[in-house]
Amino acid sequence: MAIALRGRIAVAMLLAAPAAPLLAPQAHAVSAAQACYQKFNAERKAGTVKGQTYKEFKAAQCATPEAAAAAPATPATPAAPATAATPAAPAAPVAAAAPAAAAAGSAVLPNAVSAQYASESAGKARLHTCLDQYKANKATNANGGLKWIQKGGGYYSVCNAHLKG
Repeated sequence: MAIALRGRIAVAMLLAAPAAPLLAPQAHAVSAAQACYQKFNAERKAGTVKGQTYKEFKAAQCATPEAAAAAPATPATPAAPATAATPAAPAAPVAAAAPAAAAAGSAVLPNAVSAQYASESAGKARLHTCLDQYKANKATNANGGLKWIQKGGGYYSVCNAHLKG
């Protein structure tokens, strides 16, 4: 009985062995994605992403699997001068946020949260204050060409960031 069980285990291991190399790239992709997300969270907490979404950050900062396979030595080279890599990281988020900031230049934004929304949570108070200002601007065409929500940062995104900071 024990011999039959050992034989079955041996057969199962032999059948599973060819599948092991197929699992390795998936494991690497998952760990690379997790590393990228952890890097994004660290930079977001440090305040260096400046309104950049994870998708935009991943495209700009994290290597794709094809690029990683083509140049495996590339990640080792920038890792040595860590101080040089750190200043380069904020440059990309600033460039990505520039179109929204440029469009917001002519938009009229509130300077503080409206007192009438003091009883609401901070996020809801900012939302309603921004919405009231957006509606007032819409009547006078003072939204600077921004829609309420749009790709790359609409009026709400710019206004909310303005009130937070």
